[in-house]
Amino acid sequence: MKARVKWLDNMSFVGESGSGHSIVMDGAPESGGRNLAARPMEMVLMGMGGCTAFDVVMILKKGRQPIDDCIVELSAERADDVPKVFTRIHVHYIIKGKGLSEKRVADAVHLTAEKYCSVSIMLAKSAEITHDYEIIEE
Repeated sequence: MKARVKWLDNMSFVGESGSGHSIVMDGAPESGGRNLAARPMEMVLMGMGGCTAFDVVMILKKGRQPIDDCIVELSAERADDVPKVFTRIHVHYIIKGKGLSEKRVADAVHLTAEKYCSVSIMLAKSAEITHDYEIIEE
């Protein structure tokens, strides 16, 4: 896997993925940025959310669960001192569908956290990660 990040101006950067996609990152005004895009650490948190959501949807679909929607809400705390790594992350899954098995949803959340989501497993080396979920019957 490869990526490239190029400085645009002020504290704005464009990241280019090896698969050919681009995304802009910017800093906060107090750091010289213009608040035009997500911060790099926000991108890490969103990356974790995308990784774990991907796993949960795939696991439930493979298990033939009638999933209609998956929303992952993440909240994180960071260290006070540099480097300001994540110290705690809570992941809340909102799974919607008709007739979803609570056991299958719980298993999917456990599997992404313990086996499949490389981003959350990597972040768990420095942060305490907790999970919960809710099922919304449609």
